[in-house]
Amino acid sequence: MAASNDLNTNIAILGGGPAGYVAAIRAAQLGAEVVLIEEKELGGVCLNQGCIPTKSFLKNAEAAHLVQTSKEYGIDAKIQAVDWHSAWLRKERVVKNSRMGVESLIAAHKIILLKGRGYVENPREIRVETGQESVRVSCRHLIITVGSEPLLPKIPGIDLPGVLTSNEALELKEIPRSLVIVGAGVIGLEFADMFNSIGTKVTVLEMENSILPKEDREIGEELLKVLKRKGIGFKLGVQVKKIEEIKEIEEINEISDHQDQLKILFEGNRKETVLKAEKILVAAGRRSRTYSSDLIALGLEIEHGAIAVNEKMATNVPGVYAAGDVIGGKLLAHLAYAEGRVAVENALGRETRLNYDTVPTCTYTHPEIATVGIGEEEAAKRGIKVLVGRFELRHNSRAMTLGERDGFVKVVVDRESGVILGGQILGSQASEMISELTLAVTLGVKAEIIAEMMHPHPTLSEAIMEACGDALGRSIHKVNEKN
Repeated sequence: MAASNDLNTNIAILGGGPAGYVAAIRAAQLGAEVVLIEEKELGGVCLNQGCIPTKSFLKNAEAAHLVQTSKEYGIDAKIQAVDWHSAWLRKERVVKNSRMGVESLIAAHKIILLKGRGYVENPREIRVETGQESVRVSCRHLIITVGSEPLLPKIPGIDLPGVLTSNEALELKEIPRSLVIVGAGVIGLEFADMFNSIGTKVTVLEMENSILPKEDREIGEELLKVLKRKGIGFKLGVQVKKIEEIKEIEEINEISDHQDQLKILFEGNRKETVLKAEKILVAAGRRSRTYSSDLIALGLEIEHGAIAVNEKMATNVPGVYAAGDVIGGKLLAHLAYAEGRVAVENALGRETRLNYDTVPTCTYTHPEIATVGIGEEEAAKRGIKVLVGRFELRHNSRAMTLGERDGFVKVVVDRESGVILGGQILGSQASEMISELTLAVTLGVKAEIIAEMMHPHPTLSEAIMEACGDALGRSIHKVNEKN
């Protein structure tokens, strides 16, 4: 006979991040009984240590940028001081309000929420240690959504005080005077732009010879120029060798900022270089949480450090599904949302699939980057002949009125069918603009449809219309080079 605190449910979900809580809500909408297990706070990394807090701080950076460029708009303003504590408190309020919103949704859908560490005993049973009691959850289907964590490369000195991951960087109580960032991916560049805007001297180290190595090459090259003009330093094609504390005798005998606490040694072009900084942020990526002994004992197939799933999000263990960062690929909250939904719908008997070519990606630097579908290089790999359309934002009236002339829109179009295969945007509000192209890629829309569709004037989205027109040789506000 089951103990009084044991639970029997249709769906048990291990992890309350974007994939987990969306899966729970969708399961409840479909009429299933759901138990959601979360050790920490609902919302996962995105809401608590990722997307939401960083975007809150990036708003501070945007405000600082507006003050710094105010003379362009006829306003003589200067930044007297940055109250980082107030910025930090605002970030905390934003995160708390967002988390409370998720909690209310879970309660409204009558989902049983267990706050505690879940241990998978077998594919149909999870033991949850809440701190006050041990609860055994029996289920028909288990969905694993335990997320990811910062990846720490094996660099001597990486565990020294002052060496941060993105988690610790978001909890800083004071603005560092100098910061070295290891990694020029999305996380590294967003923090670089954020801290540079509020007065930190920032240098970014990257092992590859380009920033954002997984994005369109041209987009990365253009953003690099913009960030360098802002004063952010870059060392590309370098490898970090070690991190050391600065000793007092060095501070006396060498010209060094007295605030500098660390030095980082890196090698590039067969030359070793040392940089000194108050803090070092390691933004070398994230790794899936697949290493716990209970998940290993479950016999899940692991590929490249992530749980392997099929197109239904089903693992090799019958009745067990996985979604979100734990299955690898692009570690994006909105992708985790979709994967969580697909996993639970398939667990409940629906035939649902996900088209990974329709996943948008965003980098919230200033200017922003947003992409969807495939680019020129991927099209070439797939043997697809394409037309490429491009429109510079400096020719867009709305961008000029906003003082946001940096960037461009590029679209990749199937040469035979005229269907839009992908698009890349560098510019102000790119993360908002990309949804038009995402819809086009999702529905297989032809470029001529967007080129002829009326867009309000003046708007930034007109650049998408013009880029589609350019691919066909019929852009109105650009001299056409195509027949």
